[in-house]
Amino acid sequence: MKILVTGANGFIGRNVVSQLGVSDDINILTFGSDSSLDDLSRLVSEADFVCHLAGVNRPDDEREFAKVNTDLTDILCKILKESKRALPIIFASSVHVDRDNSYGKSKLAAEKLLLKYSEETNAPVYIFRLSHVVGKWCKPNYNSVVATFCHNIARDLPVQINDPDFQLKVVYIDDLVLKFRQIIFREDDNRPYCEVNPNYAVSVGDLAQIIHSFKESRNTLTTERVGNGLIRMLYSTYISYLPTKDFVYGLEKHSDSRGVFVEVLKTKDSGQFSFFTAHPGITRGGHYHHSKTEKFLVIKGDAIFKFRNIMTDESYEVKTSGEKPEIVETIPGWAHDITNVGDIEMIVMLWANEIFDHKNPDTYIYRL
Repeated sequence: MKILVTGANGFIGRNVVSQLGVSDDINILTFGSDSSLDDLSRLVSEADFVCHLAGVNRPDDEREFAKVNTDLTDILCKILKESKRALPIIFASSVHVDRDNSYGKSKLAAEKLLLKYSEETNAPVYIFRLSHVVGKWCKPNYNSVVATFCHNIARDLPVQINDPDFQLKVVYIDDLVLKFRQIIFREDDNRPYCEVNPNYAVSVGDLAQIIHSFKESRNTLTTERVGNGLIRMLYSTYISYLPTKDFVYGLEKHSDSRGVFVEVLKTKDSGQFSFFTAHPGITRGGHYHHSKTEKFLVIKGDAIFKFRNIMTDESYEVKTSGEKPEIVETIPGWAHDITNVGDIEMIVMLWANEIFDHKNPDTYIYRL
């Protein structure tokens, strides 16, 4: 299937081209700001579907609203009708269509042209009245306050908040592109007005606080809950605005005669990750916990873990190696240690189910 994408160089267009373009069953045709109307006619003659994403929302001259948002849509519809190609069209409109401003009026006029085209040709038209679409490649100080906040906070620049309680309705670009794909392949045929799910509501004040917490997490090593939902979407968006010099950040290394210990990542409710090394013959540990549990993974070298039940004096030991990945888990009430029994430096990854608390370490010395 050949998909014509207008506005291919814009924020949404770039994501559509890059995500749909990798599919073996899709061939992307692009129309951008440097393309001509002759290019548009040629591309329409080849296409099977149109994603009409071209538009402006902050032009230097207000007349550009009508020229790009409305007139280009009119030209596209005329080309389609003259070529007798009743192609389906996805259109990126705006929630501003109900506002009395040049931008909203231009988008509303474009919608009417597309609905007329659909009525005259029976071609399906899918209209998305979008508000804040967020994600990588969104232009700061142009497309979205989210992009502006991410860009500025990543660079220690101030952000302006006029009303911290103002609610934003945001949609993630990947969810929007997925919806486009479902429509293109007729897995979803609700029209003419389409919704993207999930969508999220967040206040401007909370938005700024969340993005600041992403930046601060490099100092505290404590990550936000970035695995799903709004926080996942915002985190992915935020790091896409990092300057290249900030792709890397350092960690504190604690060294002594035994080796090194480095805390890597902490979570709010699922513990923390660390790693340590031990020189040949070195034993680390020699303690027990009442509640804390840990998972050890030797990723280089050879180790013997020894355990002793502090109540029954029962003992147990197990040998592990980086050659055979195995998790060794510590058990509350069992003292434990680990010894490097190889002839090279040992490297061990460690997860603990809680963040280390210096005031309440739940760690008690016990020599095995």
